Amino acid sequence: MPKDALSPLLQSLYSRKCCCSLFSRLAIASCGARGFRHQEQCQSLMRSVDILTSKVAKGSSEEEIIRSLCNDQACDAIHLSPNLINILLRRYKDDWKSALGLFKWASLHSNFQHSPESYDMMVDILGRMKVMDKLRDLLDQMRCEGSIITLNTIAKVMRRFVGAGQWADAVRIFDDLQTLGLEKNTESMNLLLDTLCKEEFVEQARQIYLELKQHIAPNAHTFNIFIHGWCKIRRVEEAHWTIQEMKGYGCRPCVISYSTIIQCYCNEQNFSKVYELLDEMQAQDCSPNVVTYTIIMCALAKAEKFDEALQVIERMRSAGCRPDTLFYNSFIYTLGRAGRIDDANHVFKVEMPKAGVAPNTSTYNSMISIFCHYAEVKRAFDILEEMEDSGLCKPDIQTYHPLIKSCFKMGKIDSWLNEILNDMVNKHHLGLDLSTYTLLIHGLCRADRCKWAFSLFEEMIGLDIVPRYRTCCLLLEEVKLKNMYQAVEKIEDLMKKL
Repeated sequence: MPKDALSPLLQSLYSRKCCCSLFSRLAIASCGARGFRHQEQCQSLMRSVDILTSKVAKGSSEEEIIRSLCNDQACDAIHLSPNLINILLRRYKDDWKSALGLFKWASLHSNFQHSPESYDMMVDILGRMKVMDKLRDLLDQMRCEGSIITLNTIAKVMRRFVGAGQWADAVRIFDDLQTLGLEKNTESMNLLLDTLCKEEFVEQARQIYLELKQHIAPNAHTFNIFIHGWCKIRRVEEAHWTIQEMKGYGCRPCVISYSTIIQCYCNEQNFSKVYELLDEMQAQDCSPNVVTYTIIMCALAKAEKFDEALQVIERMRSAGCRPDTLFYNSFIYTLGRAGRIDDANHVFKVEMPKAGVAPNTSTYNSMISIFCHYAEVKRAFDILEEMEDSGLCKPDIQTYHPLIKSCFKMGKIDSWLNEILNDMVNKHHLGLDLSTYTLLIHGLCRADRCKWAFSLFEEMIGLDIVPRYRTCCLLLEEVKLKNMYQAVEKIEDLMKKL
């Protein structure tokens, strides 16, 4: 591409080397939700949807679809409305040719104007299907028609181009904002920078910012965008330096700015830098919040630095920061990993009620998992019973996994496992998922209960849950040993399809 064909901003950057009936019923429901009060209007909309979808089905390209619609008297008689077009665009959200054919056909009517929502939907469809040439054409059409283009529409266009790796097109769109009736200002600049940074084009975003800052003033959000961007590509030193740049522009870093960098240092297990940043936050009168402390404690626990993780609790308390449920869940998990199950239980039973923080399903699941891990199975069942009686939350699939594992470890298959499965399915109406079936089949095979394992295997196949290849191999080996020839044949047939 010759340089003079590029937008002004890019020139500068390069110079610096850088099924119908069912759908009709849905249409009626939609029109009701939007205020169509009269049954006759709803029926009219239903008929319009049926007519248009039947004609669209006859075309294999957008041009054929347009011809099919234009050459039909029934289509000509349809009263077009933004709501009708939006319903059809939702119908064809995964079929860009049909969606674009309908969209262009509607545009041919001189007395009809697409709504901003319709443009947004069409942009999303083309961008998601990565039909970028058509997306460019749509943008040109919007410009030529003088359509009402919102910054939200432009945001979607830029995100789709950058997501497709075509970041230069997003810059061209920004350069053309004024021709689209929009301003180049801090808000639109931040939109472009954020789009680039989220897709990891952080260096390009930085070059663009250096060019634009001469004309457009940055704000605190501008710098936070770069902090997130640098951290995303693991260049945490640049993110930390951005804090200093931020201050130079008179923008005050917030707790989110610091916490983003702290999380990045935590991921690298560079805890000395984490503590330096905590001290810096205090010096800048920017107190860490509960999210900051939770990030640090979880990272320390993951690194098996349990004593340091527990010291974070004391630091948090001395700073007067109030814990929340997520924090306590992480605290309980940390204590469990450290083998301090009685301390974890004390936090759950005493400290959380004292602080007025209610447990959730994850809290109970953590306690159950801890007790099962340390073979305190009776205490785990007590927690489950307490959870059921509390009225605060309900068990989920993950609640039962540690209990199922304990059944196999302790050989309590007949006495406990049936009862657990009965409670899951009949009492709490939980459907078994892939991980649960896998856990059960593997456990039953190891316990020499391959008939039960195979019955569960058939059950999951009947539910269209595809087993893992490893599960098939394990079960196949077991049924062969038991001379279960029909089971062997079924498993081998399935494995050929995986």
